[in-house]
Amino acid sequence: MITYKFRIKDATSGKRLNRMAGSVNFVWNYCNDVAMKAVKQNGKWLSAYDLHKLTGECATELGIHSHTVQKVCTEYATRRKQFKKFKLNWRSKKRSLGWIPFKVNGVKVEKDTITYCKKKYKFWDSRKIEGEIKEGSFVQDARGRWYVCLQCEVADTVGNGTKYVGIDLGLKENITCSDGRQYTRENYFKRMESKLGMAQRANKKKLVKTIHAKIANARKDWNHKASTEILSDARLVVIGDVSSSKLKRTKLAKSVSDAAWSQLRSMFAYKSQRLGVDLRIINEAFSTQMCSSCKARTGPKGYAGLGVREWECSTCGAVHNRDVNAAINILRMGLHAPVGNPPALAVGR
Repeated sequence: MITYKFRIKDATSGKRLNRMAGSVNFVWNYCNDVAMKAVKQNGKWLSAYDLHKLTGECATELGIHSHTVQKVCTEYATRRKQFKKFKLNWRSKKRSLGWIPFKVNGVKVEKDTITYCKKKYKFWDSRKIEGEIKEGSFVQDARGRWYVCLQCEVADTVGNGTKYVGIDLGLKENITCSDGRQYTRENYFKRMESKLGMAQRANKKKLVKTIHAKIANARKDWNHKASTEILSDARLVVIGDVSSSKLKRTKLAKSVSDAAWSQLRSMFAYKSQRLGVDLRIINEAFSTQMCSSCKARTGPKGYAGLGVREWECSTCGAVHNRDVNAAINILRMGLHAPVGNPPALAVGR
């Protein structure tokens, strides 16, 4: 399953979608209300089927498709079961971004137009839609812009890559591969920080949202391009499970947030499935300290050693680039992970 996201064109469509998003919020809040009452009165957790029966004839009055009402009820029941909560958060125009889910037989897609509830919505046809459309949704971003997301089922891709790559995620070099390749980008937040601060002090809320969106879009675009390039010729990719939680409590907090390690790992995860690449995420403990030549732990340690970019092993005398050495060790540990049986290979620089 892959998802295509296209931006809706005209402002009139946005106003109509805003009204329907309010109807979706109404259905969600109704489900929240009756589900709480059912637990209080009967000690019973309502299923998606129960909610479907309770909301069966409200679609026409609310101005949305009946399939949308069903999708909202199903999503509510799924999330309540997932989080095991007595109630979920209420949805409102101020607190929640717009969301209108639909099923494939509730819409009609033709070139750059999607028809929903007998109304046509033009979108920017930026790429060709492949596969069979299964479902989708209209979604709104923080700036109030509307997009249509189409989830499509496509045929599996047989990977033809040959490289085995270990990846170390970092701050100075965002991505370092075991073969010596390094991908570095500027800190987008730092570049826009002064403009963002001025807008916040002037209480220009729309400008603040615009700047945040530009930073996020630039970061996401770079992550997409880098991850696609690495996976295009790879057969096996091993990534360390670096965590940002501890570093976010240090002076490096802004840089760690801008690095977006979680987003990168997520991109590698779904793209590897699409391209037929074996992906392994492993515990990278001691990958920086361990010498990739003799396996002795003589490298830089702890927060104080983050500034050490090159070091010499006191045991064997090998000189290492900090990040490349870590990536080689991550690859070696990934080759011994209990997933598949990749052939033996040299993992040196």
